Amino acid sequence: MGITVAKTELDGILPLVARGKVRDIYEVDPQTLLFIATDRISAYDVIMKNTIPDKGVLLTKLSEFWFKFLSKDVRNHLVTIPEGKTIFDFLPPQLREEKYRKQLEGRSLLVRKFKLIPLEVIVRGYITGSAWKEYTNKGTVHSLPQPKGLQESQEFPEPIFTPSTKAEQGAHDENISPEQAADLVGKDVADRVAQLAIKLYVKCKEYAKTKGIIIADTKFEFGIDEKTNEIILVDEVLTPDSSRFWSSADYQLGKPQESYDKQFLRNWLTANKLNGVEGVSMPQEIADKTRAKYVEAYETLTGSKYD
Repeated sequence: MGITVAKTELDGILPLVARGKVRDIYEVDPQTLLFIATDRISAYDVIMKNTIPDKGVLLTKLSEFWFKFLSKDVRNHLVTIPEGKTIFDFLPPQLREEKYRKQLEGRSLLVRKFKLIPLEVIVRGYITGSAWKEYTNKGTVHSLPQPKGLQESQEFPEPIFTPSTKAEQGAHDENISPEQAADLVGKDVADRVAQLAIKLYVKCKEYAKTKGIIIADTKFEFGIDEKTNEIILVDEVLTPDSSRFWSSADYQLGKPQESYDKQFLRNWLTANKLNGVEGVSMPQEIADKTRAKYVEAYETLTGSKYD
């Protein structure tokens, strides 16, 4: 295992823009940001006191894999690093010092700034989680009527666009209908984003199926190039933090599935009545099992060994 990074400290060399649940974001220049994926982990909207070693590196590598996989389908926000160069060639020279390098190496992305579209762009291919709960109560998902007789974890006839609002740090995202999304960002942008997100999801879902993984649903985020009006894929892509991955071999219709993500942590929190409680440290066993799931997802999807 490598070094674990709970929180980055760059001593003012670059201005800190934001600390999210996982990412610390710094401004490199007026057009460019530095995304650093830490090893923090949150569940039920609360960040744990301890970390999952290597998680940030795994998330970064997996996002890079998907950005490349989708590069012919959509523009993304990554700054291209030329052959023979590293990210450090684009950062202030002080950041090459070992104490900073240890915080940045393998877990950083240099990205272009774009105007964010204020939606969590969720695509669901299978009915599970909050969608299943709504369906059992009302026969709808995000207010959209669904076919009668669906079973839990069943594949939808077609993937559906089920947006939510993009909440401020600490607040909850709220599920909304596609009509509400159109009111929020404009019908043209909402329609383009929905169409693109479903196309990307289907391509990745079909690829993952060949690796024995079901992508039940995923969350994309998009920006817009104000000069060209082009939709840009931003943030992270198809990681265990933004998607629900299931094992094809273990899949059973009509019941909840085990996920390649925070399932061990969520189960432990629930069993100990700690969901939503601040200041909780997870046991080492839970951290180790969770890390192993992130590694398994990365290696299975990319075909690369994580050392």
